[in-house]
Amino acid sequence: MSKKHPIISVTGSSGAGTSTVKTTFDQIFRREGINAVSIEGDAFHRYDRANMKAELDRRKAAGDETFSHFSYDANILKKLEDVFRVYGETGQGETRHYVHDDGEAEKYGVAPGNFTDWVPFENGSDLLFYEGLHGAVVNDEVNLAALADLKIGVVPVINLEWIQKIHRDKASRGYSTEAVTDTILRRMHAYVHCICPQFIETDVNFQRVPVVDTSDPFIARWIPTADESLVVIRFRNPRGIDFPYLTSMIQGSWMSRANSIVIPGGKLDLAMQLIFTPMIDRLVQESRRA
Repeated sequence: MSKKHPIISVTGSSGAGTSTVKTTFDQIFRREGINAVSIEGDAFHRYDRANMKAELDRRKAAGDETFSHFSYDANILKKLEDVFRVYGETGQGETRHYVHDDGEAEKYGVAPGNFTDWVPFENGSDLLFYEGLHGAVVNDEVNLAALADLKIGVVPVINLEWIQKIHRDKASRGYSTEAVTDTILRRMHAYVHCICPQFIETDVNFQRVPVVDTSDPFIARWIPTADESLVVIRFRNPRGIDFPYLTSMIQGSWMSRANSIVIPGGKLDLAMQLIFTPMIDRLVQESRRA
């Protein structure tokens, strides 16, 4: 970690809501006058769309039914670690974009399913913001958790996560329920071994819990709304967290454990603003004094 060039890492599985979290952080950065450089986990996938399909076919032919974007070896995590380390040391680095659709293709001038070229960060940033699948990985080859100053986990309970993925992939990608189910099953091994262990490393976790029946996510007709959900917020180290202030400011919230509070789902943005604004301000003030 580096006081002069802090790094914020938001980690969550697909459909967990990390993009929504990024919107909240962008609001904080804008309001507080913080110049943040952002990188996306997709940028560090090892394969473009065509090569990922070819690699999946090769793995299946070899009897491997567990390979997915969740897997460590489907990503260039050593490169991501290098970006974290170099930024912490110098405030410099580079990233690229994975182009998902025609709208992004028009923006970046690259066909969907491909990467843009690597480009250097702009000079003079106050912090680095990462959002993706692997921002807190610790394994035999990399230790990303040790390089980030503030690590945030965002994860729904698993049935809700499946509902979100099924609806998103059917609506935006035209997949059948059966095709999405196959993807979920293929990802389970890496979900258990690559995604879940990261939430031990995070400083703050947000877990969305529906309060409606999600017992069969494969037939659910709609995604539970924020008003049909609660969010459990767990602090790895509760020392210094003003729980009475948070529960008084967030209507309908309560403490469930000595390091956790529960809030109504619709109050997630407010809770993040209250929790992270002082944390981010402290990181930036320390970096500017360093």
